[in-house]
Amino acid sequence: MTDTTLSADQVADFLRENPDFFTAHAELFSTLQVPHPHGGRTISLGERQIFTLRERNREFEWRLNELISNASFNESISTKLTQWCCRLLGEVEIQRLPGEIALGLAQQFDLNEVGLRLWRLAELPETGYGEPVPEDVRTFTDSLKVPYCGTDTAFEAVKWLSATPRSLAMIPLRPAPEEPSIGLLVLGSDDAERFAPDKGTAFLETVGNLASATLRRLAAA
Repeated sequence: MTDTTLSADQVADFLRENPDFFTAHAELFSTLQVPHPHGGRTISLGERQIFTLRERNREFEWRLNELISNASFNESISTKLTQWCCRLLGEVEIQRLPGEIALGLAQQFDLNEVGLRLWRLAELPETGYGEPVPEDVRTFTDSLKVPYCGTDTAFEAVKWLSATPRSLAMIPLRPAPEEPSIGLLVLGSDDAERFAPDKGTAFLETVGNLASATLRRLAAA
């Protein structure tokens, strides 16, 4: 005896190859019963399609809200970054630039702690932000190709902060990508997720580039 039972895949293939099937058999929409996706009862095929469309609309709405939220957050970051840059550009006294970099970041981005040490800058006195740092700190900074983010607080540079943060970012400062470093910027937060290791560093790299460009005014011999 030959088994003529169609498999689920064969039924699906038939419907795909015969798009007019439900036009010719429109009554199936009201009589064919399919399982409800969230319960044991059955509903008509038409109801199931409406339910599916509603689910998709909810998903699209959720994605749209996420995009709007991200856009709003990025706009806020861009505004704060612009305000910080205006502070740097508006400072006419070059000896005040390191303070504008550090304090400006703390204020604009609500950071709990900001540490900054600079070297190899001819116009910077060896006090305050120009206070000498151990050679291993310079070597470590030279080795950083991108900012470090994480919760490890055992670094020597963490001592520049008044309190130990729960997460931190360390941004190397250098005149150009392949040149030796001229300083290290340390950002600390009480939020362990603020500078989590799995977060991107594009924004921090921008901060480093802008700070480094600003400090060229202190490099003149």
